[in-house]
Amino acid sequence: MSSSKDWFESIAEAQRRAEKHLPRPVALAIRGGAERGLTLADNVAAYGELGFAPHMAGLEAKRDLTTVVMGQQISMPVFISPTGVQAVHPEGEVAVARAAAARGTAMSLSSFASKPLEEVIAANPQTFLQIYWSGTREQMARRLDRARAAGAVGIIVTLDWTFSHSRDWGSPFIPERIDRQAVLRYAPEVLRRPRWLAQWAKTKALPDLSVPNWVAVGEPVPTFFGAYGEWMMTPPPSWDDLRWLREEWGGPFMLKGVMRVDDAQRAVDVGATAISVSNHGGNNLDGTPATIRALPAIAAAVGNQIEVVIDGGIRRGGDIVKAVALGARAAMIGRAYLWGLAANGQAGVENVLDVLRNGIDSALLALGRSSVSELVVADVLVPDGFTRRLGAPPE
Repeated sequence: MSSSKDWFESIAEAQRRAEKHLPRPVALAIRGGAERGLTLADNVAAYGELGFAPHMAGLEAKRDLTTVVMGQQISMPVFISPTGVQAVHPEGEVAVARAAAARGTAMSLSSFASKPLEEVIAANPQTFLQIYWSGTREQMARRLDRARAAGAVGIIVTLDWTFSHSRDWGSPFIPERIDRQAVLRYAPEVLRRPRWLAQWAKTKALPDLSVPNWVAVGEPVPTFFGAYGEWMMTPPPSWDDLRWLREEWGGPFMLKGVMRVDDAQRAVDVGATAISVSNHGGNNLDGTPATIRALPAIAAAVGNQIEVVIDGGIRRGGDIVKAVALGARAAMIGRAYLWGLAANGQAGVENVLDVLRNGIDSALLALGRSSVSELVVADVLVPDGFTRRLGAPPE
């Protein structure tokens, strides 16, 4: 159990501690977005443009934060978004899964993760597997077979990453594997972070850049760039491909990366269980609006036909309450838990979830709501011109 001195009271403090602990290239890889970072900045700033309409008496003494996402009951409307190769801490995705389980919420595991799906599901049975459309249909079917056998409770198909755009401040060097050459190149930065180096030294192993969840059990495990190369060489999926994938899986199925009303309607047509309003955390097409700006129009169009979740820019529990009031079932977090993981391992991720839970509960109290299900648009002050109706007919 962590001591009280390890506790942090905000996501901003988790970020500060993480960046103090991590080698600079690793910290920058988490913090940065594509190109100028316009979308990344808008994801965060847009929440600050929204206000609340609180009450001052007759408030609810008890609040119910629970909700259901893709058939999974979770303790609050927030769960873990899939992020790749979590070498910020030796336990990586397993530590995150344990933390999510300890706080009663779901885990989403990236196909680019550094830990096997089977280990993560053992740590948290409420685990969704995230996949990309890559390779042949036969390869995709084998990956689904592995997910099914391992006990994954749902599939998340990421469609909001089209290419790895460069960053104006310089993209960090990522080696094919951690070999002697890579160690020598990183040595000056790593030596400036002796605590991070000591964590890895205790494991007597170097960070592993292979991706075990990219293939079926028994197939050769590729490196990160081996899998990335296969994805780049695969033509993007059609809507018919996505319908086939949903039918092949046969269970809860999310399409992640929806920013347009017309795409949301197509997701309903192919039978998806859920969509995530997402721009890949600002790491895809720079200049795409903040996800919270696109959410209201999408939720109004399809929210009674499909579950709508959101990711991107979540830094406070109040942000989640704003998103739920504007039509989201729940929110997924990415950078926030990575900073917690880097700052203090599993306990740091639990700390992040506690910060968010406290913020959600406080906002519900002030709004006079006894449950997250009672939140409505009128609880939030939305300035004129805030929303973006991408792919929607004129009002």
